[in-house]
Amino acid sequence: MNRTQRIAAAAASALVVGVLAAGCGGSGSDSEGSGGKDVTLRVNLFGQFGYKDLYKQFEADHPGVKIVETAEGDLGKYNTKLSQQIAANASAGDVVAIEEGQTVNFLQIPDKFVNLQDHGYNEIKDQYLPYVANAATTADGKTTIGLGTDVGGLAMCYRRDLFEKAGLPTDRDEVAKLWPTWDDFIATGEKFQAGIKNDKIHFIDAATNVYNSILMQGGDETYFDRDNKLVVESNPAVKNAWDLANTMIDDKLTAKLAAFSDEWNAGFKNGSFATIACPAWMTGYIKGQAGDSFAGKWDIATVPGGGGNWGGSWLAVPKTSKHQKEAIELIKFLSSEKGQMGAFKSEGRLPSLPALYDTPELKDAKNAYFNDAPIGQLFVAGAKNLKPVYLGAKNVPVRDAFENVLRAVESGDRSQSDGWEAAVKAAEKAAK
Repeated sequence: MNRTQRIAAAAASALVVGVLAAGCGGSGSDSEGSGGKDVTLRVNLFGQFGYKDLYKQFEADHPGVKIVETAEGDLGKYNTKLSQQIAANASAGDVVAIEEGQTVNFLQIPDKFVNLQDHGYNEIKDQYLPYVANAATTADGKTTIGLGTDVGGLAMCYRRDLFEKAGLPTDRDEVAKLWPTWDDFIATGEKFQAGIKNDKIHFIDAATNVYNSILMQGGDETYFDRDNKLVVESNPAVKNAWDLANTMIDDKLTAKLAAFSDEWNAGFKNGSFATIACPAWMTGYIKGQAGDSFAGKWDIATVPGGGGNWGGSWLAVPKTSKHQKEAIELIKFLSSEKGQMGAFKSEGRLPSLPALYDTPELKDAKNAYFNDAPIGQLFVAGAKNLKPVYLGAKNVPVRDAFENVLRAVESGDRSQSDGWEAAVKAAEKAAK
């Protein structure tokens, strides 16, 4: 999920800011503001969003306002805590990040959030990717609970030095040719394991990460249809992703590391794995965990299947915020063109404003840490063609249920023969 800090731009010059500002001031806001008193805005996020410089500029432009960020590294813990706080009308922060899997859930209780349509959202919604604009809006179209920040255009990050040791090509174009399909990716993994001759180094980090990447390429729905009916057995994309992930386990290609765990984080430094499914935001995470000594050793190639999406976030203002006026002003800064570009430069978060995709600043962007990989080309092309995948209100608990069983199979605590049946039963229980 990963998944947060950004740059704020002058309100008059930002694409999104300018329109929203008209709807955010004065008595039209949900609170009367600070009344000239100092205000502390609490921002509650998961992972790193790249907002530190944004906060500084916002504070400079808004004397008396101080921003305090809390960032939870474990997405599961973050989602659980935030859901509990929102449901109980407990203070969750003045600004909260909503992960893509949680938008449908929170749209069941839109009255818990400030309706951004009361603050100019309808005038700027067409500036977002269509699915981003619609994902945080209720079915009746009357309430929008969040402003889109980024999308998770998908690629594959890999260790050039480990590929070289295993006798595989290292040039990103040649690497991409190794795996046009996921079956080819598995075959490449088998060659890697045979060539690396080290049982402490594996081709991929975890079966769950690859499983989720494959699943998100499988169509316009995953565990639920648009009537919120559980379709894990009737949707072939789920079983296909499951079978491919289990083949990787069977071939001993995985390092068996739970994503965002301490062991997984350490794996970036000790070289436990050579590839990782890599949405745009993951590039910042890899750099942060691996450190400067691994600069140039990582690179990026296209993902098997040619594209996909993993992740994406929205910023919302809970009704419990005592500083709604200032909080709305903050999220409009963080969601502006310059704000989204700041997050891209800081943490690799791919903007959700397609007007940015044809700008040289994004289109021609390269990442020095990843051997000057042309990240603008790699991620933007896929983002333009992203289509919405319906996740369902109970997507998160069902996803967790599937991942838990898959991890049990990966660790050897459960046999592959009964893994699928166990996953389906766990999903049915989680969906109730």
